[in-house]
Amino acid sequence: MPLYEYECTNCHRRTEKRQKFSDPELTDCPFCGSLLERVISAPAVMFKGGGWYADLYSSKGGAKAPAASGE
Repeated sequence: MPLYEYECTNCHRRTEKRQKFSDPELTDCPFCGSLLERVISAPAVMFKGGGWYADLYSSKGGAKAPAASGE
C-alpha cells in the first residue's frame, strides 16, 4: 500500500496516510478541518546489492579472469 502525503490549504500542516489505490482521498484536515490537497513528493528508494558498477561493468576492471597456464 502506498503512503500518501497531504497538506492543509489553511494551516499548511502535512499529514501522511497509508491507503489502498481504491480508497478515496482525504479531504478534511485533522488539525483544523480545512481542505487537504495531495502533495507530490519523492519516494524513498534504497538500492541494495553490488549494482552494475561493482559487478565488473566499470572501466576500472574489478575481478580479473584467471591467466591461462603455459603448459
